[in-house]
Amino acid sequence: MAGSSEEAAASERGVVIRDDWPGYDLKLFTYPQHYYGDLEFVLIPHGIIVDRIERLAKDIMEDIGYCDIMVLCVLKGGYKFCADLVAHLTNISRNSNRFVPMKVDFIKLRSYRNDQSTEEMQIFGGNDLSALSGKNVLIVEDVVGTGRTMQALLSSIEKYKPNMVKVASLLVKRTPRSDGFRPDYAGFEIPDLFVVGYALDYNEHFRDLNHICVINERGKEKYRV
Repeated sequence: MAGSSEEAAASERGVVIRDDWPGYDLKLFTYPQHYYGDLEFVLIPHGIIVDRIERLAKDIMEDIGYCDIMVLCVLKGGYKFCADLVAHLTNISRNSNRFVPMKVDFIKLRSYRNDQSTEEMQIFGGNDLSALSGKNVLIVEDVVGTGRTMQALLSSIEKYKPNMVKVASLLVKRTPRSDGFRPDYAGFEIPDLFVVGYALDYNEHFRDLNHICVINERGKEKYRV
């Protein structure tokens, strides 16, 4: 079973950002001018994100070992994380004495409307999940919040009896709505904030923002659907 519903050790929580962390002043960074006035602060600068992903790749390779890996990327918010993670995994493989074959497939899950998580989870795209039978699967997700979406996806995948399933999430939110699920690999544990940037969106906006930032109320209203 991928993930864990037990309380994670500090080393498994990733970089922990406390609830009282004030973030970085937007004036310290460059970001698209069309988002001026729509953000509160920078929560995680781009450089820190990239460095953390490089370490995650090392941890994953040491844990999974040198075996074939089927990477299942959850779109759309996970595509930059997945691309950077796979690039680092490939680099580790390239510089070792054993090549690690990797295939990447993509699925899209829908569980948000505006800034609210919904009870319903829909799966779009990807090949027939039965193709995962007997495979070593690494699911790459952008954010684990309540955990319900990922639990539903895992239930769908595990029907086909993969050899192994691991979950890597760039972010894990501390939220009272969590069902206790934790990914096997976490980049950052963050407060229960609605964040955008690094391909994480608000109604398809902010994907072109390199840093992970907290959107403000003006931004939510401006791009509300």
